[in-house]
Amino acid sequence: MAAGALGALVAALESYRGRDRAVRALCYGCQLAGGALAGPQSPAEGLPGSLLAVSAQLSSCRTVLRLLDDFAMLSHSCAYGLGPKDEDALVRGLSVLCNVADQLYYPCEHVAWAADTGVIRSRSQRWWAASTALWGLSLLLGILRSLRILFQLRRKLRQRKCTPPSPQSQQKMRAQVKAEVLNIVSNLADLSNAVHWMPPGFLWAGRFPPWLVGLLGTISSLIGIYQASGRGSSGAA
Repeated sequence: MAAGALGALVAALESYRGRDRAVRALCYGCQLAGGALAGPQSPAEGLPGSLLAVSAQLSSCRTVLRLLDDFAMLSHSCAYGLGPKDEDALVRGLSVLCNVADQLYYPCEHVAWAADTGVIRSRSQRWWAASTALWGLSLLLGILRSLRILFQLRRKLRQRKCTPPSPQSQQKMRAQVKAEVLNIVSNLADLSNAVHWMPPGFLWAGRFPPWLVGLLGTISSLIGIYQASGRGSSGAA
């Protein structure tokens, strides 16, 4: 069992997505620990300051690795297109808009990174704001999509009261509900952070302490790892 767990961990870390999930969780975990240990102290020094510095380095690492994500996102968007015709029209529309927001997010982030590194001469702040806004829009659309799917599942259950579904069908619907609820929780946590990173004056922008940013990011990261491990287990089965 230990060998199997180690093999699954190595397999996950050898893939780009698996390694990104691990680095993301570590990044937010360090921010949570550093912020909690620092308390009201600003700037943080000693171990809390080191943990926050590690978190910033890991975040920069993920930004650099995303420089080549445009092609994967474009492939996904083209494969989905306007969505399958048998899918709910509203779900399809929200999914297409989400793909568009994600596709636009990457070049904005790349320009912001290039401006920060001096590759191009431009004010990076507006590009960071644009990329964060697109990320927040994608998260909001994802929440609405999950809510729509949950509404449809609830309606199906009501329609099947007269004819109870089979155990397999019930299990599948429970799994769908669980997946969408986890998506909503994860997206809400990330959306809260996205608003925090917007320019000052927008809702609660800039008001979160580091530990709260780390906590929300850790929650969404652990949900992502749990969902990925569940998909891997079902695929292996």
